[in-house]
Amino acid sequence: MDADDEEILARLDEKSAELRARLGELTAPVDADSVIGFGKRIGDGTTQAIQQMGDASMAQNASHLLDQVEKARAKVAAGTWGTCDVCGEPIGEGRLEARPWSLTCIRHAR
Repeated sequence: MDADDEEILARLDEKSAELRARLGELTAPVDADSVIGFGKRIGDGTTQAIQQMGDASMAQNASHLLDQVEKARAKVAAGTWGTCDVCGEPIGEGRLEARPWSLTCIRHAR
């Protein structure tokens, strides 16, 4: 493993730790004293329920991103990091700099 691979892995590890911490926050159990309800008026329960729905969506997005980070780590180990999973062409340097967990070129990211 060369210095470039080590730098890439360090960035992926940092992102993985960030996502795992965020997932921990978003999926923490609800306080046992909390009451969630949807009534005719917006109250604390409704606000909390809406917040939890938003948190669930963010947790799903973070989980998907964590999967990408882990796949990118595997690609570094396999020596295929930086190539598109769809077409096999190189992923642009700018894209990899901004998102080292990118698995596809910009054309196939859509």
